[in-house]
Amino acid sequence: METLRKLAILADAAKYDASCASSGAGKRDSRASGGIGSTDGPGICHSYTPDGRCVSLLKILLTNFCIYDCAYCVNRVSSNVQRARFTVEEVVALTMDFYKRNYIEGLFLSSGIIRNADYTMERMVEVARQLREEHRFNGYIHLKTIPEASPELLAAAGRHADRLSINVELPTEAGLASFAPEKSMPSIRSAMGELRWRIEEAKEAKTAAPATVAPSATPAAKGPRRRPRAPRFAPAGQSTQMIVGADGASDQQILTAADSLYGNYRTRRVYYSAFSPIPDASRILPVQAPPLAREHRLYQADWLLRFYGYGVEEITDTTQGGMLDLDIDPKMAWAIRHPERFPVDLNRAPKEMLLRVPGLGVRNVKRVLMARRHGRLRVADVARLRAPMSKLLPFVQLADHHPRNALDNPGALRARLAPPPKQASLFDALAG
Repeated sequence: METLRKLAILADAAKYDASCASSGAGKRDSRASGGIGSTDGPGICHSYTPDGRCVSLLKILLTNFCIYDCAYCVNRVSSNVQRARFTVEEVVALTMDFYKRNYIEGLFLSSGIIRNADYTMERMVEVARQLREEHRFNGYIHLKTIPEASPELLAAAGRHADRLSINVELPTEAGLASFAPEKSMPSIRSAMGELRWRIEEAKEAKTAAPATVAPSATPAAKGPRRRPRAPRFAPAGQSTQMIVGADGASDQQILTAADSLYGNYRTRRVYYSAFSPIPDASRILPVQAPPLAREHRLYQADWLLRFYGYGVEEITDTTQGGMLDLDIDPKMAWAIRHPERFPVDLNRAPKEMLLRVPGLGVRNVKRVLMARRHGRLRVADVARLRAPMSKLLPFVQLADHHPRNALDNPGALRARLAPPPKQASLFDALAG
């Protein structure tokens, strides 16, 4: 099979994996060393879709052959799809050729499982090794690791890749057992724990033994010598992905699993991928995909968990079966459910409460804290922050503004702030 045909098949097969953002890599620049590529400055240009996906990487599978039969995967062994397989040398050549043509800024490599986990992982590690050692490629590399692979191969992957990821796939052990019987939640969590330990060990070694210039040990040596650098291991950390809507897990279960991953495994990002019907789908899968708004709301809720100090129980509404409100964002939904916490006085409230005001992000909260040192804030002052005033004013008090009874009727306030309902089209009805 020709390389271009393989590329068409294996790039299309990789499109279902969302966990490929290239943020967080260490700074490397080849202008001084004479190598190829960079993770900083003009060498890599981040390009993101609205939900956080990075589109600047060569995103492919090593192969879409797979011995597993995960119901939600288009590449499962029972799926009737066209198969292809790259050699190590073909992936290396494609990466270098595409980078030199300025098509891509790095590589995201995943794979189906062929023969066994160790054989597949060994091939992927060899791609990264050849790029780094033989071609002196300093661009971004993200490897999708296989939890069943040996610890030695996981260690080798981390030495060459900027980021590693292991997909937990589904938020509950019961869901994974039903849809991916060959996979095990304890095995996945064990591998993620192994990566966390190695990542933290590398960081501690770097802090304890920085690569500083030291005096020469012998008088005969010319000039100072450089202390050996601490070994690197996946400096951009690890990420993971969960499929949304394939099983019956609620948003609360999904966010609880994500919160555990952030706390216990120091995961840099959890990506949420709305299940979409795949070719030759398994009978146990839902016929229809969940609304894309659900994926979007999960990303917003994830942001609240990581940067705004919210807990999972605060974000999800138990009266709605642990599901997020699709019409309004989770922060707004929490504010409407807790009118007793508002209005917030922007001239006096602490930072923690300012972060809970709908329409105020982390950056604008910092600006509010700085501006109120110089005088009492008014509506015009807040408007200059370019905050969404229609969202913000019902929940705040300023020197010249008070929402009065706007919070007395949460239902009416929600109706006013939610987008107007849209008339369903004939094509939507036919698609359903």
